[in-house]
Amino acid sequence: MKRMVLVGALVGAFAASTAFAQTEAKKPAGKASMDGQAGHTAPKPQPATASAATAPDGSLALGSVHIPKGVKADGKALAAGTYQVRLTPDTASPAAKGQTGSLERWVEFVKGGKVAGREVVTIIPQAEIATVQKDAPPHANGSKVETLKGGDYVRVWINKGGNYYLVHLTKG
Repeated sequence: MKRMVLVGALVGAFAASTAFAQTEAKKPAGKASMDGQAGHTAPKPQPATASAATAPDGSLALGSVHIPKGVKADGKALAAGTYQVRLTPDTASPAAKGQTGSLERWVEFVKGGKVAGREVVTIIPQAEIATVQKDAPPHANGSKVETLKGGDYVRVWINKGGNYYLVHLTKG
């Protein structure tokens, strides 16, 4: 009886070592083994990146918007009314992490020929708007002014020349 148990244990150990050797032999080339000797021979494929986004240089008239209630632009009061919005060549400072500097700029809200306020605008190329915004965009050369959920912010959204311009103002 002891011999049968001993023989069975030896046969089981032999079968297990054979099976382990066969699985090691079937591993695809380039994969690391248990001893860490082999590694990847080529880098993993990376996702395609978008082309560099561009924004217009200098100043640009973006159009007019009607702001229905008083808000704050750059921490200063901006009364309700209709304003001409003008993109400036000034980039936002300090630069926002992960943004291209030329895509974070200042816009001015002009009323009666005088600058009534200014705020940072985020410029989003048309090809990228689906990754940023879920709402329906304004039509070409149009704008939307929306009070956001909770009523604490107003978003001014302008579509001009193949780019979208998003300005977020706080409740006045």
